[in-house]
Amino acid sequence: MSENKLAGQFFDAAIGLLRRARDEEAGHIAEAGSLIADTVADGGRLFVFGAGHSSLPAQDVVYRAGGIALMNLLAVPGVIGLDVMPATLGSALERVDGLAGAVLDTSPAQPGDLLIIISLSGRNSLPVEMAMNARALGLKVIGVTSLAYAEHTRSRHASGTFLKDHCDLVVDSKIDIGDAELTADNIAAPFGPASTVVTSALMQAIVATAAGELAERGIDPPMLRSGNVDGGHEWNGRVMDEYGDRIFFRH
Repeated sequence: MSENKLAGQFFDAAIGLLRRARDEEAGHIAEAGSLIADTVADGGRLFVFGAGHSSLPAQDVVYRAGGIALMNLLAVPGVIGLDVMPATLGSALERVDGLAGAVLDTSPAQPGDLLIIISLSGRNSLPVEMAMNARALGLKVIGVTSLAYAEHTRSRHASGTFLKDHCDLVVDSKIDIGDAELTADNIAAPFGPASTVVTSALMQAIVATAAGELAERGIDPPMLRSGNVDGGHEWNGRVMDEYGDRIFFRH
């Protein structure tokens, strides 16, 4: 089997998943955009969290050209990407009870804010408790996760519940268990993970929907421009000055 053939198969698989997400989650994407627009219009702040590789789609909408300036990364030390050694420690921290509560209690999040939690499996303690604690604090919670895991795996949280069970809205990424789209006779393990591609697309679709929703309400969406185009830094400076009390990645 040629490498080019495998590359084509991966693109086909990813495109198929993107089409499913677009068509089957259209209503939930619209709802998520509306919730973000509501929060911005009401003076609330926006936060996004993901652990491990699920942090990549979260980071993709924070301080991003073409993105909403008010999106803040809710950082949990040791689990945001591969920032600890050994890398397996990050996975272990996702299963630690009580960590989410400590993070939220020391964060700037407050009632009326919105938190998007990204977790492919939604089964570990950290995303489950993050959602539970956030709602208890009065935040709206959007979960972006694969519902297939909740159907075919066991929760690792003491409650036996998943992320999906503690959200105001759930967006299903459509990723199958194992997050590997390809197999080959001479390769022992499945390969070709597509969750980052699909989840990042879902997040950008949600942000785009929120921007359009704000514009339809007569509110100028607080969008960032690229710093690599003329006037971009000046534009972003004005936006950050206007919304400085709701932007935390500058401090």
